[in-house]
Amino acid sequence: MTAQPARPERRTPEPVPALDVPPFKPSLVKAVCRDVTSMHVSRSAAWAAGSVTRTVLTEIIDGARRAAAKEDRVKLTPGDLLSAIDQNVELEVGGRWYDHSPTFRGLTGVLYDAEGVIVPSRRRSGSRKPSAVVGAHRFEAGVRKLLRSRGATAVPAMVRDLDGIASVFLTDLARDAAMLVGEGGVVRFGSVAPVMSGEPASLPFPKDSLPSLSARRGDGRTIGRDDILAATTMQLFGGDLRQRALTEAREATRSASAG
Repeated sequence: MTAQPARPERRTPEPVPALDVPPFKPSLVKAVCRDVTSMHVSRSAAWAAGSVTRTVLTEIIDGARRAAAKEDRVKLTPGDLLSAIDQNVELEVGGRWYDHSPTFRGLTGVLYDAEGVIVPSRRRSGSRKPSAVVGAHRFEAGVRKLLRSRGATAVPAMVRDLDGIASVFLTDLARDAAMLVGEGGVVRFGSVAPVMSGEPASLPFPKDSLPSLSARRGDGRTIGRDDILAATTMQLFGGDLRQRALTEAREATRSASAG
């Protein structure tokens, strides 16, 4: 009886460093911004916003990969997304997508009206009005590229969730940046660091890490790079993810300027 050749072990490709994957394209960022504001978006702001969104999605994918690896899987499912968010509160971004996606049904709470009657979950409308949910499909190519760079694939429902989270997050980022331009900076918002019960308070954010954000410069009609960075501090908790997003956004804008 001849011996059967040993099956080659399935190897998971090593993840590519996040900075080696291009940010979401400036054209996509500007299209999202047009949905929420008529302000001009500078090229450096578009690169920064695309980079921040890439960093957030990369962190979510890596968290889902770790969850899938526990079951010896490479293909990601919505359950892996839930596990990633459950393990890292910093990944709770793009919250408006949660009300739309079946993945999060039952986790966002039951809504009641003034008379105590349960409000049914919203159904998809046929409206063509631009929104983060309607425009989520625009992110699919970038999401699939990120998945490949991290050595993972995903079922269609997981790709759709990643598209939706990216779309809602970037839309919120653009809306906050536009508000900051109108308000003249972050001076009115102060500094708030969320703290979980029973955990020590986080260290204050370094004063020199966000130069020139408390009182913005420039006109009141253009969203600049610093406006995106300031909006990032509003969208992300004061932790490793926020710091990495800011650092990578600065590097992305430097590389774009040099290129």
